Amino acid sequence: MLSNKLVFKMKTMGMALSGAVLVLFSLPETQAYDGKPAPMVASEQPKELQGIGIDEKLGQKIDLNLKVKDDNGQEVTLGSFFDGKHPVIISPVYFACPGLCNFHLNGLTDGLKLMEKEWSVGKKYKILSMSFDSKETPELAAQKKATYMKLYDREGAEQGWHFLSADEATVQAITQSLGFKFKWDEKAQEWAHASAAVVITPDGTISRYLHGIMFDPKDIKLALNEATEGKIGSFVEHLVLYCFKYDPQQSKYTLAAFNVMKLGGALMVLVMVLWLLPIYIRSRRAKSKEAGR
Repeated sequence: MLSNKLVFKMKTMGMALSGAVLVLFSLPETQAYDGKPAPMVASEQPKELQGIGIDEKLGQKIDLNLKVKDDNGQEVTLGSFFDGKHPVIISPVYFACPGLCNFHLNGLTDGLKLMEKEWSVGKKYKILSMSFDSKETPELAAQKKATYMKLYDREGAEQGWHFLSADEATVQAITQSLGFKFKWDEKAQEWAHASAAVVITPDGTISRYLHGIMFDPKDIKLALNEATEGKIGSFVEHLVLYCFKYDPQQSKYTLAAFNVMKLGGALMVLVMVLWLLPIYIRSRRAKSKEAGR
């Protein structure tokens, strides 16, 4: 049997633990027991990131009548960059950005440089790097363009890659139509924003969002080909598009197993036909000879 002294100690410890539990659960929900703010749960978004991001608006059209200024300072309509045949990539950035925009443009340029010469900017598609800072000027746009034309280093690219600026009302209209949300960070003295290249069809319809700062050449080509329903790619590239589908969770194109199986089945049938056709022809000729005797 336990001694009276030991029983007393156990009762004392139990009362102490019970009191500690009561104190802990009586604290305000937003504070930990040491008086510091409780950590955020996974579902909560930091205050700095609220109102920032991209709401994909696939299938919606952008207003091609909006007027912007190109890197030569000329006022033109957004529709002047759409010819009804070739897709357009819009990259919302701002030219004085010290970080993310440069990473985005560098990553896009690196991806484009890995594409074949026939997929050079200006041949099958155009790019619009659009500033969402209405205070930026065409002069700053021209400086940014010169930097990336030198980095991209492909002949004729300056005719297909444009750096645009616009007034506040136009900036808001374009970014809202793209679902691109951003805001000024007073503490950091810079714009807080996300990063994505938006692929637009030749008639101005939003077709695909390529998120991030690194771009796989395959994904760029598939998105551009998808935007034109396979009209700007080769036959092989059209087949590749058929075998891949866009995975929004991974922000990339992944193999579509069902389409691959259908394509494989069709190829097997074709092989069987090509294999049996000579046998059929020889059989017909043999029967004709026998009939002629």
